[in-house]
Amino acid sequence: MATFVLVPGAWLGAWAWEDTARALRERGHTALPLTLTGLTEHADQGGPQTDLDTHIADITGFIERNDLRDVTLVAHSYAAAPVTGAAGRLDDRLERVIYVDSAPFAAGMCMLDLMPPQAADQLRHQVSASGDGWRLPMPPFEVLGLSSSLDGLDEGQRDDLRTRATPQPFGTYTQRLAGPAEPSPGVDRVLIACHDFTGLLDAGVPMLAFLNQPPWRRFDLPTGHWPMLSAPAELAGILDAAVS
Repeated sequence: MATFVLVPGAWLGAWAWEDTARALRERGHTALPLTLTGLTEHADQGGPQTDLDTHIADITGFIERNDLRDVTLVAHSYAAAPVTGAAGRLDDRLERVIYVDSAPFAAGMCMLDLMPPQAADQLRHQVSASGDGWRLPMPPFEVLGLSSSLDGLDEGQRDDLRTRATPQPFGTYTQRLAGPAEPSPGVDRVLIACHDFTGLLDAGVPMLAFLNQPPWRRFDLPTGHWPMLSAPAELAGILDAAVS
């Protein structure tokens, strides 16, 4: 049985993984959802100083404090950035890294690099105008859906996502990932592609081509960008298959 550390994407906390974590535990696994600094129940711990290094330290510190071994570290969306950083620092504690509708970051990358300059400038303006200069509120669904598939989310799930989401510390988007950005050579590498990443990979986007080649293993899940909400049992089934 595996030990999963589940890291949520932007604006979310451990709550987003509740149903998937429950399904993993029913299969006999240890499932440990993690909330990062500045978000949901840890919102009051965040501040202008909260950045990518803070979230990397959250992940490595959680694993080291609990003396976890043979960890399967799971990143959803934004969490790819701090999980990549943590994976390069965990050495023999890490058995496997799984990216859910996301991909590892290269050293020197930041979240804003993944969007057009105009979109990045719009986020900066939003943070300045309505986020006290350091917080990024979750965009409206009509904006969010332009870049991330909302497939599979019913009205109740959308309401839950909107109600429970908290602003993202913007330093986590602007700080660039420092090395090391690669886990140990023996660490298993897995991608779970939902509609967003399935489309990118099948289109042959050059910068993502490596994800279709060994040592990467790919699993497809036909749902939108938030599978822990839209298809939690199915996501748990794929996570289980990935460690079997």
